[in-house]
Amino acid sequence: MNTVKAMKNAIVCLILLPRFFLAAIMLWFLDFHCVRKRVFPKMKEQEGHIVDPPVCISESNRMFSWESIKAVWHGHKLDFLKSAHLGYVAPNTEVVQLRDQSCNRILDYAKDKRPLILNFGSCT
Repeated sequence: MNTVKAMKNAIVCLILLPRFFLAAIMLWFLDFHCVRKRVFPKMKEQEGHIVDPPVCISESNRMFSWESIKAVWHGHKLDFLKSAHLGYVAPNTEVVQLRDQSCNRILDYAKDKRPLILNFGSCT
């Protein structure tokens, strides 16, 4: 049982790695672009014309940090493991009737050739 779970986790990791690395590279590029837009104009004002000086930015205002990388990995993992995917059959989960607490399936309410619309509203 544990071997099957470990194999499933390894396969999921291998599938997610390319998407994760692409997102991490995009974060790094975006971070680098924002640093250049923020810092270089200020340095040009202070010292005249600077071609490409070294930049030092604190970790607190960077997008390419350990916390953001962990959040990107977690988001990709959740997105991959969700049960509903575009273009596939909808999940048929149980719903509970408020009147009598009976359990039915969502697709039990679907009628032929009519779309089933679910409204997840708020009562506040």
